[in-house]
Amino acid sequence: MKKTLLSGAAIGLAMSATASVAQGMDELTVAYFLEWPMPFQYAKQMGIYEEELGITINWRAFDTGTAMSAAMASGDVDISISQGVPPFVVAASAGQDIQVVDVAVSYSENDNCVVHADQEIDASNVADLEGARVGVPIGTAAHYGFLRQMEHFGVDVSSLEVVDMAPADSAAALAQGSLDMACGWGGALRRMLEHGNVLLSGAEKQELGIYVFDVTSVPASFAEEEPELLADFLAITGRMNDMWNSGENTDEMLPVIAQDAGMDEEATAATLAGFEFPSIEDQLSETWLGGGTQEFLLEVANFFVETGNIDAARDSYESAVNTGPLMAANGDM
Repeated sequence: MKKTLLSGAAIGLAMSATASVAQGMDELTVAYFLEWPMPFQYAKQMGIYEEELGITINWRAFDTGTAMSAAMASGDVDISISQGVPPFVVAASAGQDIQVVDVAVSYSENDNCVVHADQEIDASNVADLEGARVGVPIGTAAHYGFLRQMEHFGVDVSSLEVVDMAPADSAAALAQGSLDMACGWGGALRRMLEHGNVLLSGAEKQELGIYVFDVTSVPASFAEEEPELLADFLAITGRMNDMWNSGENTDEMLPVIAQDAGMDEEATAATLAGFEFPSIEDQLSETWLGGGTQEFLLEVANFFVETGNIDAARDSYESAVNTGPLMAANGDM
């Protein structure tokens, strides 16, 4: 792969008594992914966000976190739900003033690379990948995981033909036999697995320090101008996570989430089974936004510099994490 620099480009819980009033905003644009089921989609479908926030919300589906960064840079998106850490890091390292405001989901088993079965390659003979054609969504969590896995196995990425492809396109190409390996997440990953195998499991990746989680990100200007609106939005999202995590609302929430994700209920349940949704309290702990996330952002950035995928990292990513809105959502401010 050429070392091309990436450019930054009947609710189970009580509803709050008051609605937020945006300061000068009459609508909010929120980015999310299809085929990526999450508890917030219950509130999205049921109109809970609009009712409690008192504002029109435009929901825009995206294919990659890099596209989310570009939309936030252009002012077309205010909040990005479940943006991967690598695309966030790429944009922040390039000078885009965006901030992490919560941890959306952790999912080591739901982001990976799949080798076509015809290649007959597993962890024991990864060197045989030399010359393989690989579909990778550049600048995403899948890209980071791909690079880290190749590093682990001692495979020179320059010996591979790496093609920048969205996961849905890679899944189709893998099925057609025009790719030897494809990397992605969610529904696309499930389709890839119909035609091949992974090299490392999610647990094995974590043992190597390859963590996979997404964040909710916003332009810093939005966080500064609309702190109450953002805090209330995160509070609703956190409440939906708590509803799902309790296990008491699954029957009610699952079909609604599946419909919004564009998936059948069986596939939705299977995907959600591999997801973890930290509570707001957990997100504010040292493991996550209390320090762990900031350290991981720097680690990812330094790795991308070492592999020639970005030109420079920040000295620190402390300012790229803003816990104020989440603390307010938790009643700490």
